[in-house]
Amino acid sequence: MSRVGLAVIFLVVSGGLASAEDVPLVHAVDDPALSWGPCPEFMPEGCRIAVVHGDPSRPNADVLLEVPGGSVIPRHWHSSEERMAALQGELEVRYDGHPAAALRAGRYAFGPARMPHSANCRSSEPCVLFIAFEAPVDAFEGEPSPDRSDR
Repeated sequence: MSRVGLAVIFLVVSGGLASAEDVPLVHAVDDPALSWGPCPEFMPEGCRIAVVHGDPSRPNADVLLEVPGGSVIPRHWHSSEERMAALQGELEVRYDGHPAAALRAGRYAFGPARMPHSANCRSSEPCVLFIAFEAPVDAFEGEPSPDRSDR
C-alpha cells in the first residue's frame, strides 16, 4: 500500500508546519511541506524523521519516522514514553523482556520511557510510524544508566 493510498492525514496545530498562530492544518504523509531529516547515526541507512507538531527539543512533539523496507533498528531507548501508530509497512518491535509485536498500518503501540527496544521492518516497502513523545525527542544506544534522570 502506498503512502498516498493510506489516505492518512494529520491535524497539525502548531510547530514546524504551522504559522506563528495556532491554526489547524492538515497534511498527508507524503506532503511536500514536510521537512524530512536524518535519524541518529546508529539508525539504519535511509532512516529519516519529520516533525509534524511541536519542537523536538521540548515536551510533546510529534514525529514521523520512516525506515527502508528490510532494515533493522538497533536496540535503543528514549527518555520519553512513545505513543506510536503504524502508517505503512510492517514493523516488528521487541521491548526487552516482552514478546515481539507486529505493527501494521492502523495499529497502535505504547513504549515505556527508558525501556530498551529494537525493531525490524519486515516489509519490502518502507515502514512509516507516527510517534508522539511526552518529553523532548531523543534516542540512545545501550542501557539506560541508573544515574541518568529523565528529562
